[in-house]
Parts: sequence; C-alpha cells; structure tokens
Amino acid sequence: MLRSRIPATPDVAGVAPAENLLSLGFVSHKKGKNQILFRDFVRPSAMKSGVCARLKFGGNNFPVKSEVKRTSVSYGGCIPSVLRALETFPDLDEALKPWEDSLSSKERTIILKEQTDWRRAVEIFNWFKRKGCYELNVIHYNVMLRILGEAQKWDLVGSFWNEMQSNRIMPTNSTYGTLINAYCKGGLNKAALVWLSDLYKQGMEPDEVTMGVILQTYKKAGKFQKAEQFFRRWSSDIYDDGETQKGYSLYTYNTLIDTYGKAGQLEKASRTFTQMLGEGIVPDTVTFNTMIHLYGNNGCLEEISSLMTMMDEHHCVADTRTYNILISVYLKMNDIDTAASYFSKLKVAGLEPDIVSYRTLLYAYSVRNMVGEAEALIMEMEELSLEIDEYTQSALTRMYTNVGLIDKSWSWFEKLSDKMSSECFSANIDAFGEKGHIHLVEKAFSCCLSRQKLSVLVFNVMIKAYGLQKNCNKAAELFDGMIGYGVVPDQCTYSSIIQLLSAAELPHKAVYYVRKMQEAGLVTDCIPYSVVMTCFAKLGELQTAEDLFKEMISFKIQPDIVVYSILINAFAEVGNVHEAMKYVDSMKSAGLTLNSIICNSLIKLYTKVGYLREAQEVYEFLKSSEDSPDAYASNCMIDLYSENAMLGEAEEIFDNLKCNGKSNEFSYGMMLCLYKRLGRLGEAFFIAKEMQTLQLLTSSVSCNNIIALYATNGRTKEAVETFRYMLASGIPPDDGTFKTLGLVLLRHGVSKEAINQLESVRGEDAEVGLEEWIKAICSVLRFDVNLRHVGKTKSCYNIEPFTVNLCEKEFALKELGDVKQGLCG
Repeated sequence: MLRSRIPATPDVAGVAPAENLLSLGFVSHKKGKNQILFRDFVRPSAMKSGVCARLKFGGNNFPVKSEVKRTSVSYGGCIPSVLRALETFPDLDEALKPWEDSLSSKERTIILKEQTDWRRAVEIFNWFKRKGCYELNVIHYNVMLRILGEAQKWDLVGSFWNEMQSNRIMPTNSTYGTLINAYCKGGLNKAALVWLSDLYKQGMEPDEVTMGVILQTYKKAGKFQKAEQFFRRWSSDIYDDGETQKGYSLYTYNTLIDTYGKAGQLEKASRTFTQMLGEGIVPDTVTFNTMIHLYGNNGCLEEISSLMTMMDEHHCVADTRTYNILISVYLKMNDIDTAASYFSKLKVAGLEPDIVSYRTLLYAYSVRNMVGEAEALIMEMEELSLEIDEYTQSALTRMYTNVGLIDKSWSWFEKLSDKMSSECFSANIDAFGEKGHIHLVEKAFSCCLSRQKLSVLVFNVMIKAYGLQKNCNKAAELFDGMIGYGVVPDQCTYSSIIQLLSAAELPHKAVYYVRKMQEAGLVTDCIPYSVVMTCFAKLGELQTAEDLFKEMISFKIQPDIVVYSILINAFAEVGNVHEAMKYVDSMKSAGLTLNSIICNSLIKLYTKVGYLREAQEVYEFLKSSEDSPDAYASNCMIDLYSENAMLGEAEEIFDNLKCNGKSNEFSYGMMLCLYKRLGRLGEAFFIAKEMQTLQLLTSSVSCNNIIALYATNGRTKEAVETFRYMLASGIPPDDGTFKTLGLVLLRHGVSKEAINQLESVRGEDAEVGLEEWIKAICSVLRFDVNLRHVGKTKSCYNIEPFTVNLCEKEFALKELGDVKQGLCG
C-alpha cells in the first residue's frame, strides 16, 4: 500500500539527505534571462551553488510533448464558442462577456490549456483573477506552470509559484511533476532536482512519469549510479515491502534499460528486459532498438539475431533507426558487407533511409577507400537532395587523396569549402599533408584564410604537413606569423615545432620555442625540455643539455625518469662515471626508481670503464624486476665476463639468451672471442659454424673474428671461404680483414714488403687494391675458390662475379705484376 508520509528530509539514495546527495543548488536572486526569482523558496545551502547550471539536455523520450502548440480536441458545451470568441476578439471583456459569470472550474481549465501563446494564457488567467467571482485552484496554476515552463519563462514561473504560496494554494504531486518536467526539458537540471527535494519535504512521492523524467535527467548528465539509486529508492518508498510490486509502464522500462545501457551495465539491462517480458509488458520498437544497440556495443551478435527474431514474433516492425543501429553495429565490427546488406534490407522493407543511414555508410566507405561504393551512394544522396555533412566530406577528400585521385580530391574540397568550419578545413589540410601534396595544403590554407576560418587547429596541421616534408623553415615561418593572423599558439603548436626542429637536429632553434612556450605559461611538464635535451645529448653537447636541465628545475618543473635517463645515458656513452652517477643519485633522491633504460645505460657505462662488480649489481637488479634483462644488457655482461675470463658466468647468460630467443650476432661474436682467448677452439669453431647456419654474419667485425679464428689455427680454406661470403654478401672488408689476410699470405711465403705494397695500392684506390688482394690470394693459395670482384662507388661496394682457378699459377703471377717479386717459391 502507498505510504502515508515520508521523512521531512528524505534520503534519496539511502545514504544522505536529498540536498547533499543530489548536490542541489538553486537560483540567484538577480532576475535575468533563463533565471528564476524565488525569494521565499531559496535555501541557504542551495544558494552556495549560485545560478543554476545551464546544461542543455534533450528530452527525446519524455512522455510530455515539448511543443507549445497542442492538437485540437472536440469539446461539448460552450467551450467551442468560447475558444472561437477568444480567437476573434483581442479584448477579453468583449470575447468572454456572454459567459462572464457562468464558466465552471473545468471550463476555465480547458480554456487555459488550449492557449498556444503563453502571453494570451497569462492575460486570460489574470482576467479570471480580476473578475473576483472565479476561484482559481491548483489545477489552474498547474496548467499555467506547464505553459510558462514550455515557453521557458522562468521568472513568470517563479511569480506564479510565489502567488500560490501567498494564496495558500498547496501544490500537488502533479504540480511538482509539471515543474520538474519543465526544468528538465529546459536544461535547468539542478533546479529540477531542487523541486524534487522540495516534493520529498512535503511528504510526497513522485509519480511514475515524474520518476521517468528524473531518470532521464540523470542519464543525460551521465550520472548513472545516481539514476539507479534514485530508482531503487523510489521503488522501495512507493510500495510496502510486504506488498507485491506492480509492474512498471513500458515507458519506465524503456528508460531503465536505456539508462543501464548507457552506464555499460549489460547484465542489468538484460535482466530488466527479461523482467519486463515476464510481466507481460510488450516491448515496442524503442525497446528493441535500445537492446540491439546495447548488445551491439558489446559485440553480442547472437543476441542481436535473437532480438530480431523476437521482434517478428511480437509483430514489432523495425523502423529506420533499427536499421541504422544495425548498420552502425556491424561497421563497428568492421563487417562492411553485412552493414551494407542492412542498408539494402532497409529499402526492401519499404522504409526510406534517412540522412543518418546515408552518412554512416558513406563515411564507412570513405575511410576504407571504397571509391566505387562511395560514389554510388553519393549519386543516391544527390537524387534525394540529401546534404553531405562536412565530416563525411573530409573523409571523401582523404579517400580520393589516398587512392591518388588528386583532381577529384580537390574538387570535393572546393565543392563544400564555402560551408566548411575551421575544424573541417583542418581535416582536409591534414589529408593533403599526410600524402605530401604540399601545394594543395597551401591552396587549402589560402582558401581557409580568405574565408576567415583560421584557427589554432589549422596552423597545427599546417606545421605537421611541413614537418612531414622536413621543411623546418616553412614551419617556423608559419609559426612566427600566427600572432599576425590573430591566432595564439597552443600546447600542440609548440610541441609540434619543437619536435620537428629537434628531429632535424636543430636543437638551438628548438630551444628558442621551448622558452617561448615557457613564457606563454604552456609548459606543464618536462616533455618539451626532454625532447630538446635528447637532441643535444645525441650531438654530444652535454653541457647544453645539462644547462637545460637546470633551467627546467628553476621553473619548478620536475624531471621524470625519461629526463634522467637522457643525461645518464649521455654520460655513459662518453664513459663519465662521476656525472652519470650524480644523476642516478639525484633521481633516487626525487623518489624515482631505476627502470630498464637507465639500467642498460649504467651497464653500458660500467662495461666501458670495466666496473664488473657494479655492472653485476645492476644486472641482478634487472633480473629481479618486472623487466628482465634485454639482449643489450646481457651482451654487455658477456663482454665484461669475457674481459675477465669468467667463462661460466658468460656461458650462463649466453644460454639464457638462446633459450629466450634473444641471442644475436653480438652475443655469438663475444662468446667466440672468449672461447678463442681461453683456447677452447672446439667451442669457438662450433660458434662460428652456428653463426653461419643462423645467418648471423652481417658485419665486418663478425666476419673478421671468424676469419682470424680460422687463419690463426691453420684453417686457411675456411678463412678464405668466410672472406668470399663476406664479399658475396656485400659486407665491405676493412683494415682488420686485410690485416688477418696478410698473416695468411705471410704464412704462405709472401714477404712483408709485398703485403705492404698491396696495402699501399688499396690506400690509393680501394677498388683496385681489393682486386689486387683477391688476385694475390688466388695465386698463392693452392685450391679453387669462387671469389667476387668488388668495385667501390661513393659509399658501397658493387660486387661482380670473379673466378680464378688457383691451379693456373702462371696466369695469376703474370697478373700480379710487381707483387710477383715478393712471392716465395
């Protein structure tokens, strides 16, 4: 049964008084547009919030029509004559004279309700008051509050409310429902909640329609938890615990399902839907649309199929919105074919696709570069005189640009440029810029300028376009001219120019913009400084990087782990232990912990200076952290262990790298050198073969190590084969290669003078020198080998087939010329 009374300050959510829970503010005493003037209703706690928030929430599911104009109703008695008289005679005394003393209360209510102009309604209401023979009750005031609320005449709403209080006309549940609905639909949601609070204080409960309006208000504001709390409290207060709860109306169920859906609470929405069906409430198209949309957002395609079947069973006809939702759902799943099929089914069902249908599918075709399908849809839209919005137009411009149809791309831009917003200009400029069409970028910018649509976003994409072309001068020139156009750079603008100049290794120019950004008060973190510091460190200007660090600190901008890692790594590169450790200590003092980047830098530093114990400590720290040691840190440790002849420790790390798939050319190379140094030739030869099998010979260092291994152990054939592989793979031999090959020739009787002469020829002309080295090797060594002739061009070697039969010694000696004199035997 309905409860007879509720507490004076009800607990709307079960945890706090309504005013506190709902954060209820109220209104200013100052009268102005869209403000309320309720002197005797304002509470001190509500006054703190000042003027009501003017959040504009729509009311697309409200049960009360929002239009002031009402449909005509057929009335009996004198009402039709009265209404015609009111339309005919502006003067009320003349219009209402025949019925001046005979209008009943119900007839007065109907007359007021049928007014389509709030001014005429107020005039008639005041005429009733002026006559003195008519009693105006709460129903008449409710009608006036609704009319004035729909017209958003909040000052008059306040006046009528105060008049009710003065005349001791007690508001009813319907009065509060009318006010709450009006304020919600007018976007004054805080004020609506104040009315709700007052309703509770009067010992009343909102009816189901009013409850639905409040749910809508919370839902539109994104306050889903409060919506649920309010509904639960309302449900428990309306009915005694011992009484079986009645089912809600379809409208309430639709509102609840939509609220749960927007809150992402799929299970609760599904449970509510099931409860609704169990109570025999037949869902309508709105219900199914909401559920389809909800399941679609969660990727539940089977449930969507079941819902479509259920719609047929309930003879609930899908509308255009149903198909639009299905198109959107399948596009979200990247199933463009199914989405397009629902567009076709929409037409087959005898429905007309609306602008949303066309724009949704056209945008999908555009971003997927489906030119033919997009153009077919455009033709349909043009036949139906449907306008393409600027966002879809931007996508079309980008589509044509992506597929290389530049003329069509520019044509689309020009077609709608007169209607473009600044944001749309930005999107089009970005489309041209990303594909490098800088001439179109500049033409589009000029077009934007001529239409006075310049904005900071336009400049940002222009700078990005110049950045992609690595045109730093143009980008800087554009940035410097922004103020002249009346546009102030934002954080993104500064960040873009700083990134661009730093990437171009122009840190001295970049730091100028960092300081301008600082002067503008837009530096909120250390990122702009870190970008430029990285560039200075890369160029070896460590003192400048340090000065920037100090400058940043002076502005009370706290460095993060990245900034510290820049400096630590920079000093590690040059082997400066003292400076690197200074920043490690500073970082720890700031409460920051070592990360893998800094640990790698420290291990690199300790490897350079041979600090084994310190490197081991950092490496063990890495092993115990979430970030396990990477190949770089492990290779450094292998190098350190190799230098200290610590075979077991090196093998342990190497084996771990192999097991984890992280071993690389450097890992194998260092182990080869370690085995060779320790005289473990079997293991060294095995490593060499494994490197060849795994194709880990990509550098001259690795090839030289293997050539040296074979050469120093009398395995000349393998050494020369490795040299052949080196040449065939395009790996240029260096001084180390020829030094080892010289030892091979020495062991086969070639004099030092001849070898020096070979090196002298190579010093004068690398190409000719390499040819002479190959000829010497082929002549001296007594087996066949397929080598390659290497000719030098600018920065690489061009390799051509060159074969010499080592058995043809006389031919080889003739080719050697002066080198022949240095040969033995």
